[in-house]
Amino acid sequence: MGTEIPEGTLQNIMEQESLKWVFVGGKGGVGKTTCSSILSILLSRVRSSVLIISTDPAHNLSDAFQQRFTKTPTLVNGFSNLYAMEVDPNVESEDVGSSDGMDSLFSELANAIPGIDEAMSFAEMLKLVQTMDYSVIVFDTAPTGHTLRLLQFPSTLEKGLTKMMSLKNKFGGVISQMSRLFGVEEDFGEDAILGRLEGMKDVIEQVNKQFKDPDLTTFVCVCIPEFLSLYETERLVQELAKFEIDTHNIIINQVLYDEDDVESKLLKARMRMQQKYLDQFYMLYDDFNITKLPLLPEEVTGVEALKAFSCHFLSPYQPSTGTVEALERRVSTLRQQLQNAEAELEKLRKGKQKV
Repeated sequence: MGTEIPEGTLQNIMEQESLKWVFVGGKGGVGKTTCSSILSILLSRVRSSVLIISTDPAHNLSDAFQQRFTKTPTLVNGFSNLYAMEVDPNVESEDVGSSDGMDSLFSELANAIPGIDEAMSFAEMLKLVQTMDYSVIVFDTAPTGHTLRLLQFPSTLEKGLTKMMSLKNKFGGVISQMSRLFGVEEDFGEDAILGRLEGMKDVIEQVNKQFKDPDLTTFVCVCIPEFLSLYETERLVQELAKFEIDTHNIIINQVLYDEDDVESKLLKARMRMQQKYLDQFYMLYDDFNITKLPLLPEEVTGVEALKAFSCHFLSPYQPSTGTVEALERRVSTLRQQLQNAEAELEKLRKGKQKV
C-alpha cells in the first residue's frame, strides 16, 4: 500500500519562507536530533540565519555536530549563518536571579506550582531568543511527554499567576508577611514578584500566539515503523491539534529497504513487520507529507555525514535494487572476494613449498 502513494519530502518547509519556529519531536531514540540537525543545515541554505535549540535534558546536538554547545548560541563549525545552543528546561537559581531574599521567596512560590519552574525557564529562554535576529528557529525537543509539557507552559503560567492573585486577594498581606519572613525589603514584596511573573507570562503568551499561527510555526513528527512509535505519533498529533499547532510532516526513520544484498531471514522478517506499520502510517496520515529515511549501517554524526544524508529529505530515497550502482557494488564485492581467495591460495602454495 505504502509504495503506491507518492513519497513526501520536506521541501515544503524549505519553501515556506514565513516560518519562524520549527519543532521536531517524537518518541525517544527515533533520531529526532539527527533530523532536526539536518533540517537546520538545509534551512541555512535558504535563510539568512538559523538557530537550532535543544530542549532535551539529554542533549545530543553536540554529538550530532561533533562540537561542544552551551546555553549561549554558538556558530556551528563550517557555517556562517547556523547557530546552536543547548538549554536545560529546569530552572536554576542563577537563571532566576541572585540568591537574595526576594529570589529565595520567588523560588519557594514557584516550587509550590507544579511545572511553573520549567515554564519560567522556557520563558527566560524565549526572552533571550526574542532579542536575537534569527530568520528561523528549530527546536530539537525532548521525548513526547516533555514536548507536550513545553506546549502547556503558557496555560501553566496562567494558572500559576491566577493562583497567586487569588491568594493575594483572599489573604491580603500573606505574601507581604512571607516576604518579611524571608528577610525581603518592603519594596521587593508581592508587586515585584507578581510583576516578574506577569512579565514572563506576557512573553510566553506573545510567543504562544505565534506557535498557533500555521504561517509562523509547524511541528515535524519523527518516528520509526514500529507499534510504540506509531502510538506515540498519534498521541502527539492529537495533542498538537488540541493546542492548535500546525503539523503536516512526518519523518519515518530507520526504514529497511529490500535491496539486492538483503538475504538475511531476520532482516526479511523485520521488513515485513515494518511494512505493516508503514501501511498504517499512510492510512492514518493520508493528508500529511510522509518522508521515509533509510536505516544506514553507520551513525550519522559530524557535519559531512549530516550533509550527505540531507539529500533524502528533499527527494525520496531510491533503493538500489536492480540499478547499475547495485551491480557495480556486487561486482566490487565479488572482486574483493576473489582477491582474498587468491591471497589465501598463495599462502597455501608457499606453505606447501616450505614443507
